[in-house]
Amino acid sequence: MLTLYGLKNCDACRKARRWLDANATDYRFRDVRSEGVTEAKLRVWAEQVGWEVLLNRRSTTWRQLPDTNQAIDSAVAIALMARYPALIKRPVLEAGERVLVGFREADYQSLL
Repeated sequence: MLTLYGLKNCDACRKARRWLDANATDYRFRDVRSEGVTEAKLRVWAEQVGWEVLLNRRSTTWRQLPDTNQAIDSAVAIALMARYPALIKRPVLEAGERVLVGFREADYQSLL
């Protein structure tokens, strides 16, 4: 089964959910703000797609953090995303061993 991680009020997450529903795809939605994401899960995603892809540096949460202009590494990025799930670029789709970040219809079509 597919698992879609995101925020219930996120436009990109809503588009992904609508696409999955329209294509009769069985999936489970997990709201990262209310349910959280473990550092272990974030490490797995970061190994597959890179922590730079996973970290949303355009978010309001990122801009509100102190010292966000400093260089960070994978461990710091993962700890920040675990503490502030809004820093995770959305949506994240887990399909077995594959992970997709963001919603691009062509990527979803090729995966399914």
